[in-house]
Amino acid sequence: MIIQPMSVPLLSPLPPFDARLFPPPAPGACALPFLGVIRAEGEDAAAFLQGQLTQDVLHQPVGTARLAAFCTPKGRMTASFTVLKPGAHELLLVCSRDLLPATLKRLSMFVLRAKARLSDASGHFRVWGLIGEDAIEKVAAMPQPMGAEAQKDSQAPTAAPLPAPLAAPLIAPLPPAAGQPRALWLAPADTGTDRAAPALPSLPALAEADWLRAEVQAGVARLTAPVADAFVPQMLNYESAGGVHFKKGCYPGQEVVARSQFRGAIKRRAFVACASGPAAAGQDVFMAGDEQPVGLIAQAAPAPGSEATWVIAALPLAAVDGGAPLHAGQPGGPLLHGLHIPYALAEDI
Repeated sequence: MIIQPMSVPLLSPLPPFDARLFPPPAPGACALPFLGVIRAEGEDAAAFLQGQLTQDVLHQPVGTARLAAFCTPKGRMTASFTVLKPGAHELLLVCSRDLLPATLKRLSMFVLRAKARLSDASGHFRVWGLIGEDAIEKVAAMPQPMGAEAQKDSQAPTAAPLPAPLAAPLIAPLPPAAGQPRALWLAPADTGTDRAAPALPSLPALAEADWLRAEVQAGVARLTAPVADAFVPQMLNYESAGGVHFKKGCYPGQEVVARSQFRGAIKRRAFVACASGPAAAGQDVFMAGDEQPVGLIAQAAPAPGSEATWVIAALPLAAVDGGAPLHAGQPGGPLLHGLHIPYALAEDI
């Protein structure tokens, strides 16, 4: 799921940021009730989603996970997903639960005569976040039955491809946070309860805030309701995080996304930063001395042990290059500092 692209320099290099502002996340596991699951099943499920998402899910190997987005015809992201493929005719789309009903409704409008069934499968799963190699390995080592097709086609050592209905967890690798591996774990709905099956491994318990900080620290924003329809994928670096496939064919917004990429029209990028006070997704970013916003906060999480907030902000490269102070929420609001991109940007797609 995680690619290693070549680097594209900014207009000028960012100064080194103080890594002490962003200490590495603690390892462990955390239930993530704010995530939901859309299930696509049927002979045409992969082909249908191939024409809707930014990712090549038709040729995605069984047993793997990929980042993807669902866009409007104008190329604006309305949802982002971690797409798991348990079988050739089944895909699971993990997304923010607040976006799931509208996303499912819109996707369903386009099914028409395709042999595909879409449903809200959130009630069948419990989604967990795993941080640290040990946590991921313990879950991956749990007994998990595999279908014959999945055993043949799986290429992901940390994934557990299963036939439907799902009877054991699936693991989806995610971009790391400060070097710490991360993954989503889709388990049966009763995992971690008194009637758990399978039993929850012995793992350090993480708070929801720990996971949210790790999401921000990884630098790949998960779309939520306050910022739906606000970004072209490249504004959130999705093409560099493996979330856009430029040779897969048409999907809603494909022309806009491709034009932005190949005509050099990418003028905004997603940066991780620390705001000196409260901040939230959907808030504008202002340059010092300017009453008009120049950027937008895509995701936010409270910094550990302080009133500061970690954010992913989509900012104009010219504003970052200019070096003027940037403020969250309002002119003169909390100052953004420690701006950085925690991975290389893709140079040649």
